[in-house]
Amino acid sequence: MFNLTGKVAIVTGASSGIGRATAIALASQGAKVVAAARRMDKLETLVEEIKHQGYEALAVGMDVTKRADVDRMVTLAATSYGKLDILVNNAGYLDYSPFLDMKEEAWDKVMDTNLKGYFYAAQSAAREMAKTKWGRIINIASIASGGVGVGFPQISHYVASKGGVIGLTEALAGELGPMGITVNAIGPGGVTTEMTGNMTDAQLTGLTARLPIKRMGTAEEIAAAVVYFASEEAAYTTGATLYVDGGWLTT
Repeated sequence: MFNLTGKVAIVTGASSGIGRATAIALASQGAKVVAAARRMDKLETLVEEIKHQGYEALAVGMDVTKRADVDRMVTLAATSYGKLDILVNNAGYLDYSPFLDMKEEAWDKVMDTNLKGYFYAAQSAAREMAKTKWGRIINIASIASGGVGVGFPQISHYVASKGGVIGLTEALAGELGPMGITVNAIGPGGVTTEMTGNMTDAQLTGLTARLPIKRMGTAEEIAAAVVYFASEEAAYTTGATLYVDGGWLTT
């Protein structure tokens, strides 16, 4: 099960955290992986690691907020490997700001990265996937996305962007399904990554205290869910959001 041999995958935000773990997981299941992010040095280290394990990958430096970069990334994947099967929209940005003090620039940076960047990549990738009538688009959302009855103060821009990701996922599932493309989202809970690295000990303690599973999640645990959505076994799953959150939403 979950054999991805012969598939070609793009992972954005692949230089660290969930993106890095996802690139490794997809490669280990047989996919050829295009690892994309701004930090080329970290991408090159990742690609070397994947190749050392006997798998195939290449790195592309790009910024998801720039349409030309996104189109170049997709073209590189398709020309290098002959097609594109899987897109993992993972690149993200988070900062903390009380709503009443939030600057327009802060709002725009989060939205441009977390939502517009997903639109750019999904549109460009779907055009390639439609050529073969097979595709998987997996969007990394968050439990901080609205609609689940839990508020997240001081990150209203982030929550709005991730709620938009879930809405986009559901809309695209309906529109792209007839083309053989499934579109799903994953909503991680508290995961140990660079993004959560700025949390204080008190914040981390408060976060894990409410979890039935009394610990933070790992990037590899999110990557495992990505592999499912990318596989043939998920062919009948589309428009879904899978919360991988240690039970956060049960409490």
